[in-house]
Amino acid sequence: MPKLAKRLRADQDGWDREQSMPLSEAVAKIKSFKDTKFDQSIDVCLHLGIDPKQADQMVRGALSLPHGIGKTKRVIAFCASDKVDDAKAAGAIEAGGEELVKKVEGGWMEFDVAVASPDMMRVVSKLGRVLGPRGLMPSPKSGTVTPKVVEAVKEYAAGKVEFRNDDGGNVHAVVGKKSFDAQKLVDNAQAFIDTITKMKPTTTKGVYVKKISLSGTMTPGVLITV
Repeated sequence: MPKLAKRLRADQDGWDREQSMPLSEAVAKIKSFKDTKFDQSIDVCLHLGIDPKQADQMVRGALSLPHGIGKTKRVIAFCASDKVDDAKAAGAIEAGGEELVKKVEGGWMEFDVAVASPDMMRVVSKLGRVLGPRGLMPSPKSGTVTPKVVEAVKEYAAGKVEFRNDDGGNVHAVVGKKSFDAQKLVDNAQAFIDTITKMKPTTTKGVYVKKISLSGTMTPGVLITV
């Protein structure tokens, strides 16, 4: 912990953390912080003026960023038997119907994303109590329930980003790695910000986007001008 505190103090020295700046400057600031032994993920967080308790104000979805996020995801596909081979060829680590449901029911959770075709939801629905709390339940809103299962597997395996607001009205996503070229981070972050901005619920009143911040896994947050 002393080493962490020392590095953070060095990163914070000489600038006002309450001062916001344009996105390009925020990215440059993040990249100027001291490197760690691993390539840090870069996260964008938007604090929204929504009421998280209201279902019609939920902000949720998924998008493929212009330059990816620098890592792959473990994807499983709930699909008919004739789609199993294609799903695996597209990148799914497991694919199938009722037999895959039973495997997950038995406690197997070695995956990051689950996609399903609409016709499979009758058997997948029984996994709601298992996958729901972990944010892994396939959903039409996030694009993980789709007749184009093979295409979805390919996108999510390549790092398609899912997002959902939390109880505090914040929505965030990883937009790349610290080693990324600065412009690629700017492009990815801007794409995410634009997506969230366009998703303003019609029932939301007042200021929608209240605050935006950019941070690395082990860096201070930098405020972005809204």
